[in-house]
Amino acid sequence: MNRRSFLVALPLGAAGLHAQQQEADTVFSTDVKVVSVLATVLDKQGHLIHDLTKEDFQVLENGRPQNIKYFSRDSELPLTIGLMVDTSMSQVNVIAKERAASFRFVDRILRPDRDQVFVMTFDMTVQTPQPLTSSPRALEKALAFVDTPTRAELRNQLGGGTLLFDSVVLASKTIMAKRQGRKALIIMSDGGENGSDAAMTDSIEAAQRADTMIYSILFGGNEGKSILQRMSRETGGGFFEVSKKQSIDEIFDVIQAELRGQYSLGYVSDEPVRISGFRKLQLTTRQKGLTIQARDRYWAQR
Repeated sequence: MNRRSFLVALPLGAAGLHAQQQEADTVFSTDVKVVSVLATVLDKQGHLIHDLTKEDFQVLENGRPQNIKYFSRDSELPLTIGLMVDTSMSQVNVIAKERAASFRFVDRILRPDRDQVFVMTFDMTVQTPQPLTSSPRALEKALAFVDTPTRAELRNQLGGGTLLFDSVVLASKTIMAKRQGRKALIIMSDGGENGSDAAMTDSIEAAQRADTMIYSILFGGNEGKSILQRMSRETGGGFFEVSKKQSIDEIFDVIQAELRGQYSLGYVSDEPVRISGFRKLQLTTRQKGLTIQARDRYWAQR
């Protein structure tokens, strides 16, 4: 498995959430401010680890140990996915493969009774050809028309660029921030960025505030590789690169397994929120040699 080795911490939100306890299917009141933690654990070969218990984890908030109260190995939380497709001219040779693989991924992962997916494209503009839906047919129809600009569109387009950062900010603020459960943006791009009003830090912080992971799939070139790696690392997602050793379909299979194989943890912070702001997080396991994939801070809302 052609994987990166990011040893970082997790997608958390301090909003009041319904938490699950492993020992009992207890539903907790939304007025309890639970920091909800989703984490993926991998061994040295990149294989998912499924058999850890609550006692195997330790979480630190701003360096202080926290008491993990809620824990589950099998998360049935609703899943919201944004398929973020780079439709700039640099992707003209791979976009057909992206379309086909995206639909096969959606067809396998989507549970119409609880999950939703949207499609967003970005090049010189940011568009949402398919808003949130649980309909595989609607997604297939939308993906069929996702393409790079025609020559006529390029001639009529004012300005230029590839608005990667703006698209992540828009998706995070207008869609993901309103959703509960597990949330992930899947970016298919060469990582090129040109013309966004937002900076990379703005896009990362927008995703973090919305408790959203970014999974990046690099298609061709290395110019934007570091950009995609950082966005994925700091939001708790994963970075992948399409190659002869790992096809886009195989990458989507790994992403699906990770989204379905996460640990769900929850705790109530020992420090009341007096001023809204980011708080540092560190999740570790007692077992050595394991990689924890998640972000390293969360937004504590007063």
